[in-house]
Amino acid sequence: MYKMEKKENTIRIPPHKLNEDLDLVAAEIACETFEGDLEEGNKLVIMTTNIERIGDGKVVHSDGGIYQRVKYDALVFELEEHEIIYGYVCEILKFGAFVRFGPLDGLLHISQIMNDKVEVDIGNQRLRGKESKKEIGINDKLRARIVTVSVNERSPRESKIGLTMRQPGLGKIEWIEEKMEA
Repeated sequence: MYKMEKKENTIRIPPHKLNEDLDLVAAEIACETFEGDLEEGNKLVIMTTNIERIGDGKVVHSDGGIYQRVKYDALVFELEEHEIIYGYVCEILKFGAFVRFGPLDGLLHISQIMNDKVEVDIGNQRLRGKESKKEIGINDKLRARIVTVSVNERSPRESKIGLTMRQPGLGKIEWIEEKMEA
């Protein structure tokens, strides 16, 4: 889920940047420092904006840089277990499909797609129910639930997120619409 949050933090302005406009430098460094970070509570910072310096900053004599407090608005993507997500299939593998939602991908294992044996057609990039003949493929839109989150703090894009569609109201969007019409 996307959220906009107000934050404060400290950045380091290196000595070679001190002769430039400190407001612009602070904004540039804050973006480089905070965007892409994974914060406590499984929050991935997507974007920082409205960056303002707070006070004059502090010089560390042995360092030569300025440690500057900044306040800013951060657009964050928060991962919550049991949350329902909308996404699309971005990759089919022999063990399931990767679903892109927001800035991340989650794994939809073949055992979590439907109550049917799922056949994998890697060549045509399709997953099909053996009896139901329902299929999902690349770019199909889905509604799924997050069931597990294992966050990689060093590389958030490599986090492991498990998804399921085996509950009422979940699945390929077309399946859900067909069921509603029936």
